[in-house]
Amino acid sequence: MTLNKHIRDIPNFPKKGILFKDITPLLKNKKAFSKVIDLFNERHKKNKIDKIVGIEARGFIFGASLAIRMGCGFVPIRKPNKLPYQKYSYEYTLEYGKDKLEVHKDALNSGENILLIDDVLATGGTACAAIKLIEKFNCNLIECLFVLEISGLKGEKRVLNKNKSLFSLIKSN
Repeated sequence: MTLNKHIRDIPNFPKKGILFKDITPLLKNKKAFSKVIDLFNERHKKNKIDKIVGIEARGFIFGASLAIRMGCGFVPIRKPNKLPYQKYSYEYTLEYGKDKLEVHKDALNSGENILLIDDVLATGGTACAAIKLIEKFNCNLIECLFVLEISGLKGEKRVLNKNKSLFSLIKSN
């Protein structure tokens, strides 16, 4: 099964000049969605993973599903003002503006093995912000996982510059 046939391009979203990669067709196809989880699980099933960290919002979908499959915990990294407890925050720039991510201060423990997951890697701003938050816990970030990587935006280079391992199922220009 070719996963990239389940990704649709939406021009000028969320603003003019941006080509948005829509993964909702992949999610609604049970075989394609299941294959994504199977491939990520196969890649890390021999590793002792303590928690999957998913980035809001679509990273939650893949991260929670993968956590159930792998038998580990799930931690959400959220946009501002959505977490009720004490939290760490990190502001970052993305291709169409600025944003901030937050995580509860008790979400991870030192020494845990972590996978970070999101749907799309574009410029790498969101992923790097999430990495910065995870680093506050002194965990072992085993790998950053993405369903789709938009190669032309060079997000891979930013993540790799943080000395982090990265894996994307689909690469697109």
